[in-house]
Amino acid sequence: MSNSAKSGKKKFFNLHFTVTVSIALVLFLIGFITLLLMVGRDVSNYVKENVNMSVVLEDTISPIDHFALEKAVKAMPATKSYEYISKEQALKDHIRDLGEDPQEFLGYNPLLASYEIKLKSDYANPDSAAKIEARLKQFLGVKQVMYQKDIVHLVNNNIQKTSFILLGAAIILLFVSVVLLNNTIRISIYSKRFLINTMRLVGAKAWFIRRPFIWKSLFNGLTAAVLALLMLAVAVYYLQYEIGTTFNLYRVDVLLIVGGLVVLFALIITFFASLFAVNRYIRMCTDSYYFV
Repeated sequence: MSNSAKSGKKKFFNLHFTVTVSIALVLFLIGFITLLLMVGRDVSNYVKENVNMSVVLEDTISPIDHFALEKAVKAMPATKSYEYISKEQALKDHIRDLGEDPQEFLGYNPLLASYEIKLKSDYANPDSAAKIEARLKQFLGVKQVMYQKDIVHLVNNNIQKTSFILLGAAIILLFVSVVLLNNTIRISIYSKRFLINTMRLVGAKAWFIRRPFIWKSLFNGLTAAVLALLMLAVAVYYLQYEIGTTFNLYRVDVLLIVGGLVVLFALIITFFASLFAVNRYIRMCTDSYYFV
């Protein structure tokens, strides 16, 4: 094999490798953004569902009123979970947390029984929390309903702002990724423009000219998608190791959505980018090939 043939083969391999790696990096970016958006939704739900609402009971509450209240708390659509804290349990928790027993100097247990309610994320907002508070106060034997209103406002405002920022960043990065990927594929086909012209001049049909370039681009896209998924697997493993057991990133639905989006995007963008690039050179007159 001559040196020129070896050089040409080496350049072709380098171009093929560069295109595949470039596509893989773009797909990794798209998959990682999707993963962040989905994990961000889980984080917001986790924060909201840890907002606590305390329903403090009167000492004089009757068993009938107590039963009616518990039944209502259990049946509320907003209730994710609840726990009844008796006077005795409240005293034990107070002694454990503060290290002092109020019975020693008061002579009685001043703490009250309560229901500690955790709300579902859809209801952990100021309007819904206010309606739930008003409803629970109507039950006989309820002394007061307490929750950190400022925290509820702060959590919802911060989550909303963070969601908009992430979504804006995702749109910008997606646009940049599409442009980069499209240009990368166009450059790879640009190097074959004279071959396209030769095929056109000898009478090859447009579909016959397009077919090998499209199949080659699709193959590059699938190869790049596999590389991107491997990089995403490493990233997910590292993130899961860092955050511990607070959130589970190994959810099948999340991984399937992210993986499917990466593969689908790889096929769509490589197909259309190669199609448009080849069509451009098919329609171009011979003289123009020297000036593009």
